[in-house]
This record gives sequence, C-alpha cells and structure tokens, in this order.
Amino acid sequence: MAWEEICFPNNIRNIRLSRGMRMTEVAKKTGLSLSAISKVEKGVRRLKQDQLMQLCTILNCKLSDIFIKVDDDKAKKWKNEMQRRLVENSSAGLKVFGAGIRVLRRKINKTIAQAAKDAKMTLSVYHKIETGQREVYEDEIENLAKALGKTSETMFKAISELYNSGELDKHINKAEERVRKALKVSKSSSNSDIGSAIYSAGVYDSVRKNLIPVYGKPNGKNLDFVKSDETMLQSPFKVKNNGGIYAVQIPDGRMGPMFPSDAYLFASPNVKAKAGDLAVLFDEDYEKIVPNTRASARVVMLKEDKNGALIGLQTHPEEKIQIKNTKNRLHKIIQIVCE
Repeated sequence: MAWEEICFPNNIRNIRLSRGMRMTEVAKKTGLSLSAISKVEKGVRRLKQDQLMQLCTILNCKLSDIFIKVDDDKAKKWKNEMQRRLVENSSAGLKVFGAGIRVLRRKINKTIAQAAKDAKMTLSVYHKIETGQREVYEDEIENLAKALGKTSETMFKAISELYNSGELDKHINKAEERVRKALKVSKSSSNSDIGSAIYSAGVYDSVRKNLIPVYGKPNGKNLDFVKSDETMLQSPFKVKNNGGIYAVQIPDGRMGPMFPSDAYLFASPNVKAKAGDLAVLFDEDYEKIVPNTRASARVVMLKEDKNGALIGLQTHPEEKIQIKNTKNRLHKIIQIVCE
C-alpha cells in the first residue's frame, strides 16, 4: 500500500479544535478547498507564507504555535509516522519505480503535465507516482508505458537497467528530501521566542525571515516590550529580517504629530544609532531580555548636549533622558511603516 508522505508536521488540527472551529469554516475563510485543508492538517501538504499568516489570523495563534516542538507530546507520534510511511513506500519498490518513470520521461523531453495527459491521469496522481507515493494499478500500466513511448515490458526493463546502473539513486534521494528535511529537528536560526528545537525549522525560518515581530506596544507614555512572535507584520520592500529587526508602536499622542497613530517603527539591534536618529531606548541590556518577559522601552530622538553627551528627547510631554550607557540599550529606527 502506498502512503502520502508527511512533509509538514503541524499543530493546526489541535489549534482548530481548541478554537471550536470546523474544518469547513477554516476552508471557507482561507479560500482553500476542504481537501486542501485536510491535507495540510495531515501534514502532506505545505502552505505558502501568506497562507500561513492568514491561518494564524483565523486561528488566533502565533506562527510558532503551528510548528511541532521536539518536546511536544505528539512529536514522537509524528516522527514515527513520517518514518513509517517513508520506509513502506521504499520497501514496496515505489521509490525505484517512480524515479525510473521520471528519468524515462526526461529522456524524451516530455513535461510532467504532458506525460500525465498522455497517461490519462490527473497531474496530482501522476506526480505522486513519480515521487513514489502511489502504486500503479494494472489497468494504468499500459497507458503509462505509452506516454513514455514504450510497451509495458520495455518500460519495466528500462527501469530495471536504470536501477542496476545506479542512475536512479539521486532521483530517489531527491524524492525523499522533503520528508528528510521535515524529520530534521533543530533550533530556529531566527530571533524568535521558540525555546526548544522544532521539526521543519527550515520551513519556519524561511517564512519568519520575511516577517517582522511587533515587540513594543503602547503602555502609558512608553512601551511594554516583549520578545514574542505573537504579532507579526509582512516585511516591507527590501527589508528581510535576517538581522533581528523588530517593530514597535508609538503610544497615542506621544512624539506629537511626528507619527500617525497607525505607524509601526522598525528598529535594528545591529545598526548604530547616533545624534539625529530616532531610536528605541531601553532601561536594561536588550540581549539579557528573556523571551516572553516584559521589559520597558521608549522611542526617543537622539541629540547631543553642549558637552557632546548623548541625550534622548521625547515630546508631548517634553522630556530629556540622559543616556549614560548605550551598549545593547539603543537601537536605531530604520524604517517607518503605516498600515
């Protein structure tokens, strides 16, 4: 028996059920088919970045909540199922057969879409055969062979010769690559609040680098600052979050008419702030702020006093802050974005 292989282990079903939502409701709100949502929840289909973020909004969860952490209760079950499906498909000969079909198709310069049409199959079914995730029934073999310009006998002989020559090895490995990547457990390389290692960390990081977390939110005159992925923004043009960039919101009315109320200020820990810059100023060392722990910060305009010392200015009401220690306490505002 052939199995669809798991390439995206996830918590989506558990989160959906905890929200009391039906799968049909999620499908309708995402614009995806019920079948697609079912495949995603089973881990056999991935979502694009914008679809993942849309799903987070619908389910009211963080991006990191969707991914399986190595210490989650269900992590072992996902891992065992991923390995079982991969082994069973390989031992049934489906990987060899699928890789052989792919090589034969490429040798006659036929696209996968054309081969599927000639074999009288849907593109989805044909693709599963080539990736070794679907068996071929007896009444399908002849059409498949004709699509490759062969008879059933010559097709099987050609695949056998390719296998014995070792030519199929790289194609089998490529077909298994997505599953092996999903099985790999590692820590996220991004500046996120995920404490433990996760499955599909590469997928998480590829999405996360295009998103900006909102760490600072208004609290009175200043900011409550929490390193968390609870609220994320799409990166504006040319800003890729590979340097720990984060966003803050200005308290309503603070800094006067300088910023609209819906403005987000993007700050970078890796760009040195100097006189004349806008900056986020911390009371403590930024590097020592523990994820999901509340800290205090403020947005200031940097100036030099008559002695050349750096000070932070705030308006409405006006306030001057002497800045004695700038190490890991001052981040330059590099971009202002309005919703």
